[in-house]
Amino acid sequence: MNQLTIGQAAKLSGVGVETIRFYERQGLIEQPPKPDNGFRRYPPETVRKIRFIRRAKEIGFSLREIHELLGFYFDTQTSCEDVRDQAKIKIADMEARIAALGKMKTALQALVDECGTREGECPILETLAEDY
Repeated sequence: MNQLTIGQAAKLSGVGVETIRFYERQGLIEQPPKPDNGFRRYPPETVRKIRFIRRAKEIGFSLREIHELLGFYFDTQTSCEDVRDQAKIKIADMEARIAALGKMKTALQALVDECGTREGECPILETLAEDY
C-alpha cells in the first residue's frame, strides 16, 4: 500500500476525515509534514493505528487509555501481563460504573412508579427541584 491521502486513510480506517484530524490533535497519530504541493500523505501504518483506536474505543477505553495502549503496542519491551493489568483496571472501572448506573436506574424507576399517584404533582420534577 502506498502513501495515502487523508480521505483514503479515513475510508480504509472506517472513520471520517475530521476523526483523523482529531486523533492528530490528541497525539494518537502523527500528522505527516505538509509538502509543497499541499497534500499530506499518510503511511499505511496510520490506517492500522486508527483501526486499533476504533477497536479500543468500542470496548470502552478512553483516549488517554488508548494513548497508553498504543505505547504498549509499539514498545517491544511491553509484556502481555502489562496489558492484561491495564485491562483488569478497565474492567473494575466498568463494574463500578455499572453499579452506579444500577443505583441511578433504581432511584429513577422509583420516581417513575410514583408518577400519577399524586394529584397535580410530578415526583420527578419535585425531586429534581428539591433543595439539598
